[in-house]
Amino acid sequence: MSSYRLIAIDLDDTLLNDKLEVTDATRDALAQAMSQGVRVTLATGRMFASAKQTAAQVGLNVPLITYQGSLVRNLLDERTLYERSVDLEAVRKLYGFTRERKLHLQTYIDDKLYSFDDGDRLAAYAKQSNIPYIVEPDLDALPVGHHTKLIIIDEPALLDEIAPELHALLGPDVHITKSKPHYLEFTHSEGTKGHALRFLAEHYGLTMDQTIAIGDSWNDREMIEAAGLGVAMANAVPALREIADYVTASNNEDGVKQVVDKFILNA
Repeated sequence: MSSYRLIAIDLDDTLLNDKLEVTDATRDALAQAMSQGVRVTLATGRMFASAKQTAAQVGLNVPLITYQGSLVRNLLDERTLYERSVDLEAVRKLYGFTRERKLHLQTYIDDKLYSFDDGDRLAAYAKQSNIPYIVEPDLDALPVGHHTKLIIIDEPALLDEIAPELHALLGPDVHITKSKPHYLEFTHSEGTKGHALRFLAEHYGLTMDQTIAIGDSWNDREMIEAAGLGVAMANAVPALREIADYVTASNNEDGVKQVVDKFILNA
């Protein structure tokens, strides 16, 4: 029997193929793993409301890691187990920076998407995540609540250019990462997939040696470093493939299924 008891899988470009589907073959492999008592969770930058749509398709019933690790919430009763949010002072600084530079900024409060800017970038983002949104240009007009995650959407080169400036502006309490080349994402420094995976392992009384993490983007780095077995997809960013313990096939070739077959079902 495999020694791995918890698998955390990124959604976009990892579990989902380019058609945004989970294949039947992958779904079957995950069902077999779960029937052997292995816990399977999603670890995504997406909001909980979006992640739970996929979780339902795959038949998961464990807490989900969402917002890069800023929110771990039960699927069934939607109870929050772990939550970190960006300090309002940092939100104000980021809001000011993006207004000055005319950059597209959006935020999440209480699992709802609010955008300070309307337009094509917002529409494309909402379509991919399959979620509604509210446009509100004024930060002070937003409802009072925790800012779980904020995102600037722009050209990859520009985001790479402004990231160091924003690190300096926002300080060490804000974690900055990319989930896709054109998404620069901001969470609490403890709102990473690595922090959330450690939390979930402890929640189940498991050691990190008993965990597998699978991802493709730089926002998966922390969990791939934290897991007993860190797996990068063949389509992952090169830097992530370099630090992974194992590289599997791409998201269009059932790469996740191959990991489950090799390390869980045939172990």
